[in-house]
This record gives sequence, C-alpha cells and structure tokens, in this order.
Amino acid sequence: MRRIFTSAVFVLLVSMVVGGCTSASTSTTPSNEAANEPRKATVPSGTYLRVVLKDGVSTEKSSPGDQFNATLTEGVMADGHTVFLKGSTVHGRVVDVQEPGRVKGLATLKLVLTSVEYNGKAVPIETQTYIGIARNTKKRDAAVVGGAAGIGAAIGAIAGGGKGAAEGAAIGGGAGAGTVLVTKGEQLHYPPETRLRFTLSSPVEV
Repeated sequence: MRRIFTSAVFVLLVSMVVGGCTSASTSTTPSNEAANEPRKATVPSGTYLRVVLKDGVSTEKSSPGDQFNATLTEGVMADGHTVFLKGSTVHGRVVDVQEPGRVKGLATLKLVLTSVEYNGKAVPIETQTYIGIARNTKKRDAAVVGGAAGIGAAIGAIAGGGKGAAEGAAIGGGAGAGTVLVTKGEQLHYPPETRLRFTLSSPVEV
C-alpha cells in the first residue's frame, strides 16, 4: 500500500514539473517571435538622399525614360537608427532632356530617383525632380556677334568649310547677329562619380 502511494506521489510530481516547463516554454515563445521581427521605420518626406552616379547622364546622349544607377554617399537615418546604409545602390530615371538652342534656350536635364536597395530588395521611392541647367553662354555668343568679318569667316569655315567661310565673312561684316546661328550653347554632362542631392517627396516605410 505504501509503495502504491509513493508511486502516485512520484507520478504527480513529475506531471507538475513537466507541465510547468511546458507553460514556461509557451509563455516565452511570443516574446522570442517579437524579438526576431525586423524593426520598422518611416523615412519622412523632405529627407535628403546624397548620391554619387555610377552611370553618366547628359543632354547629348540621354533620353527621357533612360535608367541610371547611383550609390548613397551617406546613410539615411529614421526613428533613431540607420535605415538605408551608406553604399546602398540607388536607381533613377531621366525625366526630361532639353538640348541647348542655337539662338536661345539652355541645356536642361531632369532626373528622379525611383528605388533604393534595402535588405536585398529594391524599395520604391519618390523624389522631387532634380533639375540641372547648363551654363549661360550669352556673353560668349555676344562676343562672337560683335566680332569683325574675320571672326565671322572663321565661324563660317567651322560650320560649312569652303563656301561656309565666304558666307561667314558676309555675316560677320554685315548682318552681324546671324553669326550666333552657327554656334550652339553648352551641353550638360554628369559623368560617373558626379555627386547629386535628391529630396524625398513622399515618406518611405520599411
């Protein structure tokens, strides 16, 4: 009888120990899952994205819709920690290209960023349009227009050679303002390694 009682007590103690371990294990599972969840953050609109171009873009060779790649030169912070790491790949698009006019109009290049790499994935982003404008060459053109017939001849020779030289001389000595028609404003070039700054136009949640 004593053996039966002792066995029953032993079985009861074992059940209590096993049950306690199971409960403890179950209660710690949610906290472990929470600890393993990636931290979420929101990068607010107005945040600067400083990049260096991997691919060159220009008003001479680029067209609207062309894609280009760049790299973040600085990490992007949000909610107290770095969200986008320095060196992350950034993707962009050429929005518009305006070549310089022969009489007026400066070369203009419009660019936006479209995504940034985060944990191996491309996260879509929206930025304000970056607008690059070439240098104004009006002073240089004015000097050409006001030059002597010899300068007009030189320009004509560059434009058409031979017959063009005779036409250039006539323009330089007479019509004057016509000489600007054989010149063209400066193109705009952003070669690889060019540093640009974009601004987020919408918040990004990651």
